[in-house]
Amino acid sequence: MKIRFSKYEGAGNDFILLDLRDGSAAPSGETIARLCDRHFGVGADGLLTLSAPTAAGCDCSMRYYNADGSAGEMCGNGGRCFALFAHHLGIGGERKRFDSIDGTHEALIRRAEAFCGEVELGMIDVERIERSGEGWFLNTGVPHYVVVTDDLERTDVPRLGRAIRYDARFREGTNVNFVQTAAAGEIAVRTYERGVEAETLACGTGSVAAALTIHATQQPALRRFAVHVRGGLLGVSFDEPRPGRYTNIRLSGPARKVFEGEYDPANLPCGK
Repeated sequence: MKIRFSKYEGAGNDFILLDLRDGSAAPSGETIARLCDRHFGVGADGLLTLSAPTAAGCDCSMRYYNADGSAGEMCGNGGRCFALFAHHLGIGGERKRFDSIDGTHEALIRRAEAFCGEVELGMIDVERIERSGEGWFLNTGVPHYVVVTDDLERTDVPRLGRAIRYDARFREGTNVNFVQTAAAGEIAVRTYERGVEAETLACGTGSVAAALTIHATQQPALRRFAVHVRGGLLGVSFDEPRPGRYTNIRLSGPARKVFEGEYDPANLPCGK
């Protein structure tokens, strides 16, 4: 049976989205990996499914899968693309609530057109930031390790990121972010993503992790950050009701529908 899909991107972080409100099951991990393959498939950093809500008060339910087919807890830019996808499907109003593995999220559609939109996504609270070796570790929906550098462009993100991602300190692995301060309330971030196993053009949960780390270590008076990623510009804002605890975390930025199509799981690469 053919799989109907849509392709969205948020600051260059790209995703395949499936509407499963008819009760269809998510594709197998093997099929998801084939779909996300940039040479033999559609190509994406991950895949998201939309289905009927599983939590009270929600408009729909989101599940995220990494490009390698493994299940993920949350994806910030994916969540923003998911909200615009739901909007294009006519689900919910200007504010949408959806459940994910890491909890319930609310997204605000600031602007929506036929293809493009501006979406602000509420993230889970962050309870602590821990110093670990040369960097800081925290969970913003998924685990993140943040390294501060004064030369982001010269940082070998694939090599260093891969080494830290598989470090024995992190039993389930971790995403790895390298961040440089540009000015007060302005940072630049590059991320090596677990599950993609490569540097991506943007990472929403990583941008949040980087902003919170810079707040905690360098700019404690600021609660709003502009985050430059390779695919564009994101915004992160938050409250800090007590030192080291972060609430009302909001990730904002662009989202865009790229195209839609059909994929037949029986269509394997020739010779395989």
